[in-house]
Amino acid sequence: MKAQKILAWTAIAIGALYFLVPLIGTFEFSMRMRRDAYSFDAYHSVFSDMQFRATFGFSMLMALFTIVFGMLLVVPTAYWVRLRLPQARPVVEFITLLPLVIPAIVIVFGYLRLYNSSSWLPFTGSVAGTNMLLVLSYITLSLPYMYRAVDTAMRAIDVRTLTEAAESLGAKWPTILFRCIFPNVMSGVLSGAFITFAIVMGEFTMAALLNRPAFGPYLQLVGANKAYEPSALAIIAFAITWLSMGLLQLVSRFSKLAPART
Repeated sequence: MKAQKILAWTAIAIGALYFLVPLIGTFEFSMRMRRDAYSFDAYHSVFSDMQFRATFGFSMLMALFTIVFGMLLVVPTAYWVRLRLPQARPVVEFITLLPLVIPAIVIVFGYLRLYNSSSWLPFTGSVAGTNMLLVLSYITLSLPYMYRAVDTAMRAIDVRTLTEAAESLGAKWPTILFRCIFPNVMSGVLSGAFITFAIVMGEFTMAALLNRPAFGPYLQLVGANKAYEPSALAIIAFAITWLSMGLLQLVSRFSKLAPART
């Protein structure tokens, strides 16, 4: 048993070094913008850049829309499949897995072919339409994670009993969905939301090919033209991802302690 513990801790240490050493090196390099001294000049340069603020704010807004519309799409779908169409569950799961199989560049080229300015539904004919198409693209990319998070949360509650109890009290379908189902699967919704946020903030292909001022293309632009700022941006991007994962773990812990609402 002692040898197994030593091997386990050795594996953990090797894994930690594999992830932490490059990160520490990136952080150390980002502090060397000032000659012969460590400083936060690279971070100050990044945060004072108006393009950083614009692209970060744009991606934050797109992430918010993606989370809201993705939630309104996934929760009713997962609820209806679990309640009325259990035989269709394998088909729905297969469809939600397709974004993991099909490359993002293939998806966005398909969107451009179907929804260009000469098509019957010209999303790319205006800025608002292109932004809407970008949100739909992000919803597609986040669908595997959002659907599974919500479906896992829905397994922990008795959907049929909650629905029958609400119907016996005279509740209509909107009331059942938003006052009975949504509160009980909120942990899954928040888990999917944090993962979606991390995906949207770092996504490059969709935003670049749709020519939108998102944070992902900005990261690539800075990386191609500057030296120390890309390292600072990499640390900031890691911090955003780790914050999302930390909030995800926090939500998961609280969801285990929270009783089901009826």
